[in-house]
Amino acid sequence: MNQRYFREWTVAGAFGLLMLSLLIFAPHFFQGQPLLSRVTSQMPALLAAIGITLVIVSRQIDISVGAQFSLCAVIAGLTASAGLPLGVAIGAAVGAGALMGALNGWLVAYLGLPSIVVTLATMVTWQEALRLWQQGRLIGLPDGVQWFGLGQASGQMLVIGFTAGVLIFSAWGMRNLAAGRFVYATGTDAEAARLAGIDPKRTTFGVFVLMGVLAGLAAVLNLVQSAQIQPNSGDGLELKIIAAAVVGGVAIQGGRGTLWGVLPGMLLLANVNPALTHFHQPPYWEKAIQGMVILLAVVADGLRTRKSSN
Repeated sequence: MNQRYFREWTVAGAFGLLMLSLLIFAPHFFQGQPLLSRVTSQMPALLAAIGITLVIVSRQIDISVGAQFSLCAVIAGLTASAGLPLGVAIGAAVGAGALMGALNGWLVAYLGLPSIVVTLATMVTWQEALRLWQQGRLIGLPDGVQWFGLGQASGQMLVIGFTAGVLIFSAWGMRNLAAGRFVYATGTDAEAARLAGIDPKRTTFGVFVLMGVLAGLAAVLNLVQSAQIQPNSGDGLELKIIAAAVVGGVAIQGGRGTLWGVLPGMLLLANVNPALTHFHQPPYWEKAIQGMVILLAVVADGLRTRKSSN
């Protein structure tokens, strides 16, 4: 096994083992439509995980993703409920996400503020703004929004296909496009990247903007799966996707990680709760198991870093 991708293969193996156990002991887990629905419901989080992977690889962090997601969903929902075309609602969500990402990126890249402080502040700001704006009111969506007006089966395939396309292109781009290599170089050593002719500030700004765009798109993919939108629909999303990235082999210190590792990391963590249900185990074990998986991933990463430095 290639040691460079040891974590990715390990997580993929753990996910495969979980699926094999379910196939043997709970084969009804793989019933067609329920399985498709579970997969579809994870696509918004996977799309957001692509963005957070880029941010972490560049040696930054963004804990405002969930708040961005919620605000983009509300903006898209209100736009659609006002009778405007779905394309306008999508554009509004993506534009709002890009603006929020640009604010984070500008504060971090050009003012030199710590990303965890900046995104904590913007997270609270967006959450409180939503609370005062919507006051918990649900947003009903008009006909033609759910599943893009295509029906559930076709809409689910469109959501999965779109997310898969973004994942494949992003994974390819991180390794083969100059912009992707700039992200790795900036995360590995920003000063060395600067001396090599790369602009670390522009790269950092760019990954935050892209994170916002993907948060907006993820909000749209979540929007079309429901008849109404909750103002707090993104609560907890940031922890979920950061955990998936770390479990999938993305180094929290930056400069290392692949999207091919994030995919099984996301699927592994997302299927803990359904697996417990099908194994007739108490659901409160979910957080404990997820925490243990994350802890093991962080410990393994720390041991690997220590070993390479000796």
